[in-house]
Amino acid sequence: MNLPNRLTLMRMIIIPIILVLYLLKEYIGDATLPIIGVLFVLASITDYLDGNIARKHNLVTTFGKFMDPLADKLLVLGTLIILSDVYTIYYLGTTRMWMPFWVVFIVLSRELIVTSIRLVAVGEGTILHASKLGKYKTALTMVTIVFYLFVMPLNIEVINIIGIVLVILSVFLTIWSGIDYFVKNKKSILKEI
Repeated sequence: MNLPNRLTLMRMIIIPIILVLYLLKEYIGDATLPIIGVLFVLASITDYLDGNIARKHNLVTTFGKFMDPLADKLLVLGTLIILSDVYTIYYLGTTRMWMPFWVVFIVLSRELIVTSIRLVAVGEGTILHASKLGKYKTALTMVTIVFYLFVMPLNIEVINIIGIVLVILSVFLTIWSGIDYFVKNKKSILKEI
């Protein structure tokens, strides 16, 4: 197994650890979100490294093409679900530190649509790569999650406003990149209608 695939596998291992830590939040206490945050940042770094190493050293594999985007989706969606959990809001003792459930729904919907489009393309022998807009969306969403894990618990009015703005921008880019992906690939999707 090459280095990029090992990094992807490491990210896949971190995801259930994050979820288990959240389930043990009553025992871990106030350190829960910072620990999850450190693991999320570590996993995000592996995401950045595996793709760059694979392209730079021509180590792109079928395993990497499949597992890398899957690991990204599971990492982001799993952490967003944690942040949208009602218990997180009350556990932190504030209703200002929140990630609306509809944000998770929009991100999940976009990911399912894009994955479906990719499956249709694969069925036709075409491999669709992530667009630059999709990469920007992922980067902004990861920044937003890190902000929510480390900064939002401070519960300062200005910080809360910045958090809400980051969520709005992330949702906007999520929708825009999903529409862009559909428009660029609509010939494949609508071919038999």
